[in-house]
Amino acid sequence: MIPKDYIITKIEGEYAYLREINGSSDDELFIALALLPLGVDIGTKLHYEMLEYTIIE
Repeated sequence: MIPKDYIITKIEGEYAYLREINGSSDDELFIALALLPLGVDIGTKLHYEMLEYTIIE
């Protein structure tokens, strides 16, 4: 899978909406917060690679 960068646009309950930073579409991913690093919030930028999310910047 190709590495991608995302930004969290919305958090609802135990789920977050992620939008690809340099993506060509406005599609959003819906993912459980348990799969994301601790301390994420709206506006947090994430890097996805090798089935793992890490916080960037």
